[in-house]
Amino acid sequence: MPARSFFPPRRILMGPGPSDVPPRVLAAMAQPTVGHLDPSFIELMDSIKELLQYAFRTDNPLTLPVSGPGSAGMEACFVNLVQPGDTVVVCINGVFGGRMRENVLRCGGTAVVVEDEWGRPVDPAKLERALEEHPETSLVAFVHAETSTGARSDAKELVEIAHRHDCLAIVDTVTSLGGIPVEIDAWEVDATYSGSQKCLSCVPGLSPVSFGPRAVERIESRKSPVQSWFLDMGLVMGYWGSAQRRAYHHTAPVNALYALHEALVILREEGLENAWARHRKNHLALCAGLEAMGLRLPVEEGARLPELNVVEVPPGVDEAAVRRRLLEELSLEIGAGLGALAGRVWRIGLMGASSTPRHVILCLTALESVLGSEGAPIRPGRAVEAARNVLAGQK
Repeated sequence: MPARSFFPPRRILMGPGPSDVPPRVLAAMAQPTVGHLDPSFIELMDSIKELLQYAFRTDNPLTLPVSGPGSAGMEACFVNLVQPGDTVVVCINGVFGGRMRENVLRCGGTAVVVEDEWGRPVDPAKLERALEEHPETSLVAFVHAETSTGARSDAKELVEIAHRHDCLAIVDTVTSLGGIPVEIDAWEVDATYSGSQKCLSCVPGLSPVSFGPRAVERIESRKSPVQSWFLDMGLVMGYWGSAQRRAYHHTAPVNALYALHEALVILREEGLENAWARHRKNHLALCAGLEAMGLRLPVEEGARLPELNVVEVPPGVDEAAVRRRLLEELSLEIGAGLGALAGRVWRIGLMGASSTPRHVILCLTALESVLGSEGAPIRPGRAVEAARNVLAGQK
């Protein structure tokens, strides 16, 4: 059988990521490829670093995109900061906190777990208690915006607790960057990682990271080599440093970095505060519509993520069949539950370019149509009006 070119279907992406990618970002990715040490590309690298510092609200010099997805950024933080024998308190309130724990173990560290119910924020009192019980702890790790549950934790307070106990803080901002406030310098976050494909609305495959001065000092004073050659920040910075002459480390994904740069330019044009406000308004409209339809949102209102909305599957409904029909009949993608929430919830993303009034109304209309034909116990004819009232500022 002869090989054929691939032509993907056009989808409306409202799952947990990736989000819709703007035409400007796709066009940037299609620009001619240059060498990864080309002087013009080095200028682009410097611009990307400055734009990432803007997005993270930081002056950290060690701020750059790791050549890999958010999981690579996560691993970069852990392999550089965790040494064999270190004790790390890991806060787990969903799938991605669990992945942090795995990283600690694979680095030879001891993981002390602070566990909270899925769908609830990390409890600061539990973290305080764990650190009092384990004074040998050197690092605290937690997820700011838990993608598996749609819950937001108080990053500022958790970092303050870590610092009171002389610990550094690693913070997962994969789903939060660009969608809700992330204040790396104001909160004194020591290390963070994110992803390109969520609220930044870039193509998947890049992970912005930022290391603060205390984290850099810890890396420089390591007694053992970083276990990953590829993710060793000491080596990577030879390529991503500030000098015009760069040391070859790896062949960077040149065209994907074109795309990230354009996505960050779009964010800068809109303004961070405006992006946060847009995500929140569309979230409130979607929530009003879902609740008017009779669906339940399990995360408490004050802890909900504007960019990732979790809704319970109504009794008697085949959640996979609903997602399949939305995709096949309407080209609309929403996400399934993960881990303990598998089969029990849907995850609806309002991220980046997918956070618009059009996406809100389309999603509500599509869900009401499919759920109604599946015989779900919903209240038809109310969702869109409720959402439009919020969008018009009437609620």
